[in-house]
Amino acid sequence: MKIDILTLFPEMFTGVLGTSILKKAKEKDIVEYNIVNYREFADNKHQTVDDYPYGGGAGMVLKPQPIFDAVESLKQGESKPRIILLCPQGETFNQSKAEELSQEDHLIFICGHYEGYDERIREFAVTDEVSIGDFVLTGGELGAMVMVDSIVRLLPGVLGNEDSPVLDSFSTGLLEHPHYTRPADFNGMKVPDILLSGDHRKIEEWREKESLRRTFLRRPDLLEGYQLTEKQRKWIMEWENEK
Repeated sequence: MKIDILTLFPEMFTGVLGTSILKKAKEKDIVEYNIVNYREFADNKHQTVDDYPYGGGAGMVLKPQPIFDAVESLKQGESKPRIILLCPQGETFNQSKAEELSQEDHLIFICGHYEGYDERIREFAVTDEVSIGDFVLTGGELGAMVMVDSIVRLLPGVLGNEDSPVLDSFSTGLLEHPHYTRPADFNGMKVPDILLSGDHRKIEEWREKESLRRTFLRRPDLLEGYQLTEKQRKWIMEWENEK
């Protein structure tokens, strides 16, 4: 996968992309990162990328020309990259979107700044508008970092255990079950006996039940579109009766 990131602050990405899983993915040649300062595409000697909004108002607006030219320079042959605009008005990013984008060969992220984008960038330059949540950031850089991390870890060969991304919270539609490691007794706080039993069938059932319980208690909204089995319905009825 190739990932291009258009930003006015390329130095922000150095530590993130050069550390941990994202670094390993690059070293394995699974992903290629390319950070582009779109100020370099400005068609004026001062490399200005913003201007006052028509009609007046507070703040400055990103001009279309530098963004359009930067995007065009990154397109390769007949390929059609997904061009993602980081924007508080976009669809909310989630695991499903990460899985969708992880199937692409080429992603281009556009990180905004100032008051906003010229509307023609939204209408004609991008394929997706995405937000990482209902809050406002100074620019799109942090949102791009979050999305890249979430997407790259899903690529085959990136994680040591291929089951890890499949079993993560949200990937299954539920929150992940609790985890424990040694020691089995830490200051009187003990690991559940079932996990020490060696009975893998019962352990898997315990994990399934705890995953569902945690979702039921913490994120019941996730169950609205989830297809429950008969066994899972019985568990939920038990917990509702306990309430």
